[in-house]
Amino acid sequence: MISIEIDARSGFCYGVVNAIKKAEEEMQREERDFLYCLGDIVHNTREVDRLEHLGLKTINYDQFEELKGKKVLFRAHGEPPSTYLAAQKRGLTIVDATCPVVLRLQQRIRKCYEESRAEQAQIVIFGKRGHAEVNGLVGQTNGEAIVIQSVDEIEQLDFSRPIYLHSQTTMPLDVFEQIVEGIKGRMAQDVPFYYVDTICRQVAMRIPHIKEFAQQHDRIFFIAGKKSSNGKVLFEECRAVNANTFFLSDKEDLREEMLPPLTATEFIGICGATSTPMWQMEELASVIAEHYGEGAQIL
Repeated sequence: MISIEIDARSGFCYGVVNAIKKAEEEMQREERDFLYCLGDIVHNTREVDRLEHLGLKTINYDQFEELKGKKVLFRAHGEPPSTYLAAQKRGLTIVDATCPVVLRLQQRIRKCYEESRAEQAQIVIFGKRGHAEVNGLVGQTNGEAIVIQSVDEIEQLDFSRPIYLHSQTTMPLDVFEQIVEGIKGRMAQDVPFYYVDTICRQVAMRIPHIKEFAQQHDRIFFIAGKKSSNGKVLFEECRAVNANTFFLSDKEDLREEMLPPLTATEFIGICGATSTPMWQMEELASVIAEHYGEGAQIL
């Protein structure tokens, strides 16, 4: 018998749920024009396709520069102040779906930047260089913030000047703590070092949970968009504790050689990223169950 369990704690985080809800509400308005979204609303191709069929048009920044008088959704990752100014100049209506956690972080960094300029402090952001959220955070400092992606990169900092450290909301908590200790050990005497743990706990707590989930199953199918940085992190966490872990971006990626024999007895787990919709995991579970017929059950 093949038993299949979907991780109930996988799937969209609050920020993504909120952004999709706002998009759907706007597209249900009787008087609506097209709703444009600046970048993929979520790093999941299937969900983007579903929303585009409802009327959401995904655009890039070059296309955004050409828009006038339209309605544009800013996704959960947030945008820098320059994007808001550009929208205002062209008479665009903003549907702001910035995640509240990200919005508070933007405000914190902006305040920190303004209040620390006189002391020539360094605003440092632990995050993925070029990520949409990080671009929005750096924008709060007029592009002056220093982005680091690992402990090794702290070497580029000037330890004789004050440092204010923040983190992208979806970065690993353990690496942030290593960076804090690394900077502490290098700071010149009596030079201030301030740090704020701004990692979203809804995302951070998924790592210990998903590792436990992966350990409890014989085989794991992890489903996420190929562009999801959160998906890459969580997948690696699963694979670290369960070598029998497979990455799928959609049900079509499932191949027979990934599955146990028809006569096997196995406990299969299905999980995903914060950008993976529950319906996509349910689809995958159904495909696997159909493969085994009466020899499978979805828990």
